[in-house]
Amino acid sequence: MKKVLLATTAAVIGTAAAAQDDSVAIGIVLGYTGPIESLTPHMTDAAELAISEINEAGGILGGTTIETVQADSTCIDGAAATAAAERLVTSDGVVAIMGADCSGVTGAVLANVAVPNGIPMISPSATSPGLSTAEDNGLFFRTAPSDARQGEVLAGILADKGIEEVAVTYTNNDYGKGLSDSFVQNFEAQGGTVTINAPHEDGKADYSAEVAAADAAGGEALVVLGYSDGGGAGMIRSSLDSGAFDTFVMGDGMYGDAMLEDMGSEMEGSMGAVPWSEGEGSEAFTSITEEAGINGESSFTRESYDAAALLALAMQAGGEATSEAIAANVMNVANAPGEEILPGELGRALELLANGEEIDYVGATNVELIGPGEAAGTYREYTITDSDYETVQFR
Repeated sequence: MKKVLLATTAAVIGTAAAAQDDSVAIGIVLGYTGPIESLTPHMTDAAELAISEINEAGGILGGTTIETVQADSTCIDGAAATAAAERLVTSDGVVAIMGADCSGVTGAVLANVAVPNGIPMISPSATSPGLSTAEDNGLFFRTAPSDARQGEVLAGILADKGIEEVAVTYTNNDYGKGLSDSFVQNFEAQGGTVTINAPHEDGKADYSAEVAAADAAGGEALVVLGYSDGGGAGMIRSSLDSGAFDTFVMGDGMYGDAMLEDMGSEMEGSMGAVPWSEGEGSEAFTSITEEAGINGESSFTRESYDAAALLALAMQAGGEATSEAIAANVMNVANAPGEEILPGELGRALELLANGEEIDYVGATNVELIGPGEAAGTYREYTITDSDYETVQFR
């Protein structure tokens, strides 16, 4: 049974919180510069959409509005991300963080800012398996599934395609290494051969040496576990220019409209996977994003909407606009039992919680938080067809 405050108690505490302060701040920490900078504006838009929906419904706790403060994680610089998150806590007084995004900087913010200050975090896109066992004092959650699952999905896609030998390149950080380890383990377990498994650095002007090494090793395809605005795209561009590879298998960090616009016509038949969902929640999210005029089809937009919504609903469930209320109630509002809540229904969720009733936040991604507060998740398998992403199936 969920631990939700009784309606009368919640109402009293909620009224007191609103009387003390009519607004509360949460931070949005994403890589507005760096190797995923084309994705993060859409992720921000989705998170802001959830917060706007909450505020337009009258706010939490009988009238407390939520303000957001953005900070740049850079995606790749842990020190910069830590400094940015610290400013949010010390200068802006945020009670929670929606983010961070990339796994390495997320781990840095968690260890250096969130845990010492008791600040809960919900990441929409940090997928390293290592975060599952991070010391978090019950403060870290994520709406995107772990790469332990993604490696299995990518290996399964190749098995279905009959591809038995690949070269692998991965971005040289926690995300890339974790996903590479998961993929290689799963691919080799099903009888596949990895000819080379080598890192690449982001931000280089020339990837010809890395591509030459992969080409010399051979393989039916190049598995690219990097970033669509970074070294992953650079590896593909160099491969195409040199003729080393023309078929690519891509992890979730490679899903991006900008890269597709630049090279999609040359990547026909390439494939990949990205966290995604289908069903009523996904359809509702598409509807509200189209109505709002924002791009809900970009990577991790669904997860961002859900992360922001969960932070707000956890405060409502806990009866306080505090970090403690969020940390104690995220799992409660995310999981059954309770009234199912879809995107666009956050106002109804607030009313139910205010009346002491339980909710099961389904959201845009069929949210179900398991184990240490991470998403079970599903993946969209796609191929590049006619310079566009074509859905094959959901796994």
